[in-house]
Amino acid sequence: MRLSGLQKEVLALYRHCLRESRRKPEATRAHFEKFARAEFARNLHLDKRDFGAIEYLLRKGKRQLDAYSSPGIKDVR
Repeated sequence: MRLSGLQKEVLALYRHCLRESRRKPEATRAHFEKFARAEFARNLHLDKRDFGAIEYLLRKGKRQLDAYSSPGIKDVR
């Protein structure tokens, strides 16, 4: 199955989120992984042709990733 460019971007963001969770303290790492999975699962209902919504969510996800990647953030709940 071939993926569109937007689908590749979404998967790359998901992988990046999970990789960043590995940089968090081991005690709270599961919270970051669970949060990332929940955020992506919450938007599974979107039509893959709804480019505006997908691009908006990609931008929002990248901003959240930047914020949560900060070394000062130790836990997310």
